[in-house]
Amino acid sequence: MSISHAPPEAAPADLSTGSDVSPNGPELEALVPSSTRRTRVPRWLRRTSGPVLLLILWQLLSSTGVLTKDVLAPPGTIARVAGDLVSDGSLPTAMGVSLQRVAAGLLFGVVVGVGLALLSGLFRVGEDLVDASVQMLRTVPFVGLIPLFIIWFGIGEAPKIAVITLGVSFPLYLNVYAGIRGVDSQLIEAGESLGLSRWGLVRHVVLPGALPGAMTGLRYSLGIAWLALVFAEQINADAGIGFLMVQARDFLRTDVIVVCLVVYAFLGLLADFVVRSLERLLLQWRPTFTGR
Repeated sequence: MSISHAPPEAAPADLSTGSDVSPNGPELEALVPSSTRRTRVPRWLRRTSGPVLLLILWQLLSSTGVLTKDVLAPPGTIARVAGDLVSDGSLPTAMGVSLQRVAAGLLFGVVVGVGLALLSGLFRVGEDLVDASVQMLRTVPFVGLIPLFIIWFGIGEAPKIAVITLGVSFPLYLNVYAGIRGVDSQLIEAGESLGLSRWGLVRHVVLPGALPGAMTGLRYSLGIAWLALVFAEQINADAGIGFLMVQARDFLRTDVIVVCLVVYAFLGLLADFVVRSLERLLLQWRPTFTGR
């Protein structure tokens, strides 16, 4: 008596292509993230695509006559004028003066803003004495105080630095104060149970917890510092980027004005890059979502 063996079942075939499909194929393919299957574009290319497209649109509008030279000079003219300003030394000198003003105002603003935030955030008595006054003063437009600063400090460098200091102080105060008061109370209790002193709690728990807010406030403050500089340098200034803009306005040189605006934007972007790099360095212990 012979026993016949049935042949093993064949794997199901793909009717659309006629090829065999592994039973685990769809499951394994589903486990692979879609982000790894598509071609990735370098991030630096994506970040520069916006400005490049804007530059191309600007050139097209200038070439077709939609933007005349009297309204806005084409990019080629802007580049040539920028080269002339650099070659004769006027632009580097103006940038040096403006950077000194921003550095001085930022330094004083950090000292005032962070100092008041520490006093108000760490001590209830300090909050009662400081917070109400700061909240009242921050609603006053700092640009509107320029005439008063001129009367108080004259027409030299002091009113310009005072305007920048005032603009820098409030964002830092608000973010550092919010960072201190936003520290989890359970972390404070854990530190106390470990025997940390008051200064130990401030050093090892409160200040590290408030550091992300402080870095955010610093980024805001740098943006406001350049904004305050624009206003400060257009009033009774004899040097700086704003002074170049005032002279260009008197002679209807829109190309020089655009060059100065581009320099303002570049310096602001550079300062923001420095702060973001410092933020990544100081906050390595704090994992965050970086986008998909």
